[in-house]
Amino acid sequence: MQGPLHRALLKGLGTHFWGSRGASSLCSGAMRLVQFRTEGPASEPRIGLEVKDGGDVLDLNSLDPSLPKSMRGFLEAGEAALQVAKRAQASDQRAIPRSQVTLLAPVTNPDKVICVGMNYVDHCLEQNVKIPKEPIIFSKFSSSIVGPYDPIIHPAESNEVDWEVELAFVIGKKGKLIQEADAMSHVAGYTVAHDVSARDWQMKRNGKQWLLGKTFDTFCPLGPALVTKDAVSDPHNLGIRCRVNGELVQNSSTKQMIFKTEALVAWVSQFVTLYPGDVFLTGTPPGVGVFRKPPVFLKKGDEVECEIDELGTIRNKVV
Repeated sequence: MQGPLHRALLKGLGTHFWGSRGASSLCSGAMRLVQFRTEGPASEPRIGLEVKDGGDVLDLNSLDPSLPKSMRGFLEAGEAALQVAKRAQASDQRAIPRSQVTLLAPVTNPDKVICVGMNYVDHCLEQNVKIPKEPIIFSKFSSSIVGPYDPIIHPAESNEVDWEVELAFVIGKKGKLIQEADAMSHVAGYTVAHDVSARDWQMKRNGKQWLLGKTFDTFCPLGPALVTKDAVSDPHNLGIRCRVNGELVQNSSTKQMIFKTEALVAWVSQFVTLYPGDVFLTGTPPGVGVFRKPPVFLKKGDEVECEIDELGTIRNKVV
């Protein structure tokens, strides 16, 4: 049986809702999109809407079984998928109690995880290094992604595992050679990221290339939700914090970012095509463990909370 999503696509409504109409087309439908599982070992991932930060979840796949069950598929479906989500918001559909839901990372299988180094003025000052003139780009493998409350596995290969709270954004529309003026039309929304980093591998091993130190399994917790861009007052003026075992270790604002969302989209799209679901980690503020005197690193049993205003908090235990 054809659902509303399939019919909408057939009618040619596949224009991306992240498109040229910009955020105004979403003003009445700000959303907290999530990937989740319900109770039971056989439960498969589904797409939902968090009714509020930490609240119950509306099951979009229950409303329309033809809707993709991954966030990447949802973003690729464009306007038609958005219409299903809007109908869910406006309906009297019963939400699933939060106690019966396990949140996954908002995006679990992106084509790319693109990371930006040295992108906070105060973090550069912390290290006594010059502010970059161009974005410093590296990557994590998508296999490093875990959910907002999943454990971080402390690898036996590292003795210097460190924390980094980061603002992340997710691409909603394919593009290459994107101009800054059009960049936000390619952005779906924002989420919280933890760029876990093995400093020994990042700074001392493997030719001092960053990749291996950044991409151990579980080194990229994301969540709790993909907050659509229209729901964020100003992504470049949000409080951003990290706590380790309840102690505040990072406390800054995204206004300290050197290269903002638009500049990063334009810069990276010179080199690679951006696809729906691609995740950008935009850098971290000061307070990381490696630059403390003496340095402090994560150990098994530690709990790390990464929090950004308007987006939420992720909480991951080191095991």
